[in-house]
Amino acid sequence: MDAESGCGAASARKKSWRSELVLAYQSLGVVYGEVATSPLYVYKSAFAGGDIDHSEGNEEIYGVLSLVFWTLTLITLLKYVLVVLRADDDGEGGTFALYSLICRRVRAGLLPGVGDSSAADDDLKEQRDGALLPPPVSTARAALQQRRELQWLLLLFALLGTSMVIGDGVLTPAVSVFSAVSGLKLSMVNEQHQYVLLPVTCVILVGLFALQHFGTHRVGFLFAPIVCLWLLCISTIGVYNIIVWNPHIYKALSPYYMYSFIQKTQVGGWMSLGGILLCVTGSETMYADLGHFSQSSIKIAFTMVVYPSLVLAYMGQAAYISQHHNFERNHHIGFYISVPEKIRWPVLGIAILAAVVGSQAVITGTFSVIKQCCSLNCFPRVKIVHTSSTVHGQIYIPEINWILMILCLAVTIGLRNTKQMANAQGLAVITVMIVTTCFMSLVIVLCWNKNVVFALAFLLFFGAIEAVYFSASLVKFHEGAWVPIILSFTFLTVMCVWHYGTTKKYEFDVDNKVSISWLLNLGPSLGIVRVRGIGLIHTELVSGIPAIFSHFVTNLPAFHQVLVFLCIKSVSVPHVQPEERFLVGRIGLKQYRLYRVVVRYGYRDVQQDSLEFEKALVSSIAEFIRSGDSDKNGYPDGSESPYERLSIISKGLPFQEADGEVEGSPESSVRKDTNPNLVSSKSRRVRFVLPENAQINSEVCNELQELTEAREAGMSFIMGRSYMKAKSGSSLMKRIAINFIYEFLMRNSRGPAYAANVPHVSTLEVGMVCQV
Repeated sequence: MDAESGCGAASARKKSWRSELVLAYQSLGVVYGEVATSPLYVYKSAFAGGDIDHSEGNEEIYGVLSLVFWTLTLITLLKYVLVVLRADDDGEGGTFALYSLICRRVRAGLLPGVGDSSAADDDLKEQRDGALLPPPVSTARAALQQRRELQWLLLLFALLGTSMVIGDGVLTPAVSVFSAVSGLKLSMVNEQHQYVLLPVTCVILVGLFALQHFGTHRVGFLFAPIVCLWLLCISTIGVYNIIVWNPHIYKALSPYYMYSFIQKTQVGGWMSLGGILLCVTGSETMYADLGHFSQSSIKIAFTMVVYPSLVLAYMGQAAYISQHHNFERNHHIGFYISVPEKIRWPVLGIAILAAVVGSQAVITGTFSVIKQCCSLNCFPRVKIVHTSSTVHGQIYIPEINWILMILCLAVTIGLRNTKQMANAQGLAVITVMIVTTCFMSLVIVLCWNKNVVFALAFLLFFGAIEAVYFSASLVKFHEGAWVPIILSFTFLTVMCVWHYGTTKKYEFDVDNKVSISWLLNLGPSLGIVRVRGIGLIHTELVSGIPAIFSHFVTNLPAFHQVLVFLCIKSVSVPHVQPEERFLVGRIGLKQYRLYRVVVRYGYRDVQQDSLEFEKALVSSIAEFIRSGDSDKNGYPDGSESPYERLSIISKGLPFQEADGEVEGSPESSVRKDTNPNLVSSKSRRVRFVLPENAQINSEVCNELQELTEAREAGMSFIMGRSYMKAKSGSSLMKRIAINFIYEFLMRNSRGPAYAANVPHVSTLEVGMVCQV
């Protein structure tokens, strides 16, 4: 038996390694397209600004190579691969994942309805931390919990990083494709390429965005081979250039050449750092795509394939440039000048394909980030299309796709040169990295429970490096760096106004909710006519009666026999397991037939379609009824006010729907048979399948019977439409934000995700004016 178990364990390990290697291979096409194409423009950007010149002594090119090598090693390899990748939020990565992780551990979130709504959600979030114990009380933890301005600063940082990621989604396709196509300069005379370069770039960009609706899974099998071929190509050319032109170029990897470079070039060398920074573009994408792969697969792919190939490519370019000092101005130290002339056309084709793959990964990452923001109420609701039923995270957002395309074309046509595009991209990339560094220092203290010394060391070491690069990028404001600032300011304004308006609306709903005592005074019939069917009232509240209910019954005193106050809630975890999704409770007495259902989704969960959702909802309510809810749960400690107790329904009571009549009188329509079922005698039968040996009393049986009758009669959705208006006397800024910007965003955003597939004939919209 020991030998058999040993063989089984060895087989499992072998299978695990095989799976990791397959994932590592797949990650090459999804994760590393952007960083793999950076050799196209790093050296050109570093020298193109005129800040430094290439001299006969080669101090400049050796210094740039040394800076590129150590920047790639310290930031991408050491910071991201060895440290940041470990800070996953239930397997997910990215700016919002870090923010969610911190807020859950500290319970200091500001997202409306996410951080402070129910104890059940707190339990769920604690479970998501796995084996982590609650961290000890610390100064940082206490400060974040007590100081609201620090919570706002934390959220603002998260939104700033997210807006820069969106800006990178605009800039990266423009830079990558334009740099790849620029190889046409070496094969055409100047009069020709100046008329061809820009139109070809625009055509490729339009085609790239037009193909997004097919999803990456349709052409995903091509991505990894293209990136592998590109890495093989640049590393082979690098080895060739090293052997032929300068076999001793490896000496330039010494940090001494960085010191010598800065000493000689001084201010010019500092300003050239904005171009050198581009060697680490794609590092944040690697972390953001963590949810699609595993930590080990991403680490294997980078350390074994990507990192060595990039180092050889940069060394090869430097070796060629060190022996060639007389370049024409138009071809100044570009990538293609170091490619042997006989293979330039094939390399050009491979480079364009690699640039398209890299741009595809960034665009898909932008979609994922915006989906996270929508789930946490920090971005207007947009249409999210899941392009793959098997691969999680592959989505398409039509509105964002076309906005990105228009902005990308505008940047390409407006700037028209690699230098300014690279300056713009560099500032966006380094800003996101600084945000990640700040968040990681908090994760080390608050989530990993490490000594504050480790967090300070991480912050000061990497923060100092990134601050130098940030200053070098910011100084190029007039040379293209203004573009990401304008883009990020626009997206940041949209996200902040949407967050502010959503928060104010939630506060209005909480302040104006109807008291339970008002409901009790209406009596069992609620003082209105009860008609057949189930009425679903959508609300953002998880307790109390929404004001929309009283507004509706005041104007139309008739309602359904079964009322369900439905709250679709996003919690700050990536995924919620199906058995933890539904929370069901009762409002008032049993004869009221009023229920509250809270449905929880993580910010990366796929919401069910309307039919499946309705079935799961009814099943959960039926299981709540069958599980034995009693009046003592409604009146704890003898108090007169009903106590809204929510129960987690791990598995709903299954039921079947079928056409036909049920034999027997109406009095015997609810019964047990050989396979114990509850049956109602209607043309559209609903049959609840009870567990074996289940014992139910007549009261529960009657309640289930009424639920089946209501389900057979149909389900109606009552949606609230709130018109936001700032109160009289509000400041000018608040009136502009609420009355104009937020209302404009509300009118042009999508409805709730679960209501997208609800038939219009089953939907009733009730409008209210909210004075905030």
